[in-house]
Amino acid sequence: MRRESTGSYEATSGGGETVRAFVPLPLPPTPELDFGEGLRLPLEAATTALGRLDAVSELLPDPAIFVYGYVRKEALLSAQIEGTQSSLADLMLHEVGGVPGGDRTDVLETSNVVAALHHGVARLRGDFPISNRLLREMHAKLLASGRGKGMAPGKFRRSQNWIGGSRPGNAAFVPPPHHLVQDCMADLERFIHATDDGLPVLIKAGLAHLQFETIHPFLDGNGRLGRLLITLMLCDAGLLREPILYLSLYFKRNRSVYYQLLNDTRRTGDWEAWLRFFLNGVREVADSAVATARLASDTIREDRSRIGRLGRRAGSALRVHQSLVERPVGNIAGLASRTDLSAPTVAAVLRLLEQRDIVREVTGRQRGKIFTYERYLAVLREGTEDPPG
Repeated sequence: MRRESTGSYEATSGGGETVRAFVPLPLPPTPELDFGEGLRLPLEAATTALGRLDAVSELLPDPAIFVYGYVRKEALLSAQIEGTQSSLADLMLHEVGGVPGGDRTDVLETSNVVAALHHGVARLRGDFPISNRLLREMHAKLLASGRGKGMAPGKFRRSQNWIGGSRPGNAAFVPPPHHLVQDCMADLERFIHATDDGLPVLIKAGLAHLQFETIHPFLDGNGRLGRLLITLMLCDAGLLREPILYLSLYFKRNRSVYYQLLNDTRRTGDWEAWLRFFLNGVREVADSAVATARLASDTIREDRSRIGRLGRRAGSALRVHQSLVERPVGNIAGLASRTDLSAPTVAAVLRLLEQRDIVREVTGRQRGKIFTYERYLAVLREGTEDPPG
């Protein structure tokens, strides 16, 4: 169903010039969404795929281990969309005190995405609702360090921003004037919590994401936080027990379509076209995550079987391996502490695992060596090193 628009324009001052800023209408869309076959079938497929993903997370030997790695993969992809160049290994090296190979600022910004997500999920599990307060708290974590630390972390913007172009006058899109941000976000919060609109959670998450990106309530970090909002809504509604559904890879690979649909929806009100794209992404990403979870589980099981054939060193090697499963990057001292083994024993085990291509030493140094559980990281790494699309 085509609608004239999803909002109106208001003249505002930005960058020393007067521009037309877009002010979105409150959700849900009017007239109501058309749940014909074109939307119903993608919704059913996405819901089924999401159910498979939630089920497979419970079948893993230790879901927390997979969540640890997958959250970091999402953080990396989300940061990459914003232009950072760090790798999964860089992030995990940073977390164990190593020196990452990439730009340290990029790694810090990626680490901040992890911190923001953990904060949001922990608050939800403590019965704190998805709210503007929670989003501001997460934003403060997101911009705690790095290039965005001077961009009012944790506070809605108090000046005009824009998307694309060198100034508001030639921007691809100008969000609402800053004095309307609070009202727009209050409307969005009410929509997220509304129980009388009859909309499935997946549909609400798709609508809320686009509305958040349209409001662009912060000076920086809107894209990263807007993508995390999707996962928060699915976890809060109980569709996912663990935060392992992320659309950053899908948005990254379909970047031009993503931005075109955001703009087209604002202009024409064709929410159904956007939602079909969104739901197809949920299905595709959920199916991919199921495959990744199974492959990760198989890889861990195969390596344990290989290590079990090492003879008298098998017991120590399995303890080191388990520690690397839990944290795929580590140094000798850290592994010795976590396994209650001596440093010489850990060093000897790591040499054996390195010879069997299970782990890899990444510093090239004689002292302060750092090892990665390379086979497991290779599973998680899929999609994180694609050329920008």
